[in-house]
Amino acid sequence: MRIAIYFVTTILANAALADPSVIEDATARASGDTWTVSVTLSHPDTGWDHYADGWNISTAQGEVLGNRTLVHPHVNEQPFTRSLSGVTIPDDVETLIVRARCNVDGWAGEPFELAIKRP
Repeated sequence: MRIAIYFVTTILANAALADPSVIEDATARASGDTWTVSVTLSHPDTGWDHYADGWNISTAQGEVLGNRTLVHPHVNEQPFTRSLSGVTIPDDVETLIVRARCNVDGWAGEPFELAIKRP
């Protein structure tokens, strides 16, 4: 019986980790000295127990430039887009790295590279 419980628990844990957030697209738009970054992501949200709860943007060297918290599940809105305004992107940065997280799996899934097009 103990082996069966372990087996079922392992399968369920791996199933939860099997579908990380996927960044479908991202854009950056300059507005004066700052930028607005918009990220479209998908995640198999099931409700408050498992949902995409944020994303961040960083330089290729790992300096985090901004965090966007997602405060509720998006079960019936997939994929969805949210923005973060007032982001300062240093002049020498040509590419941003976008990562998404969920409240169960954390920072999982493939990062997204966003090329910066300066005006």
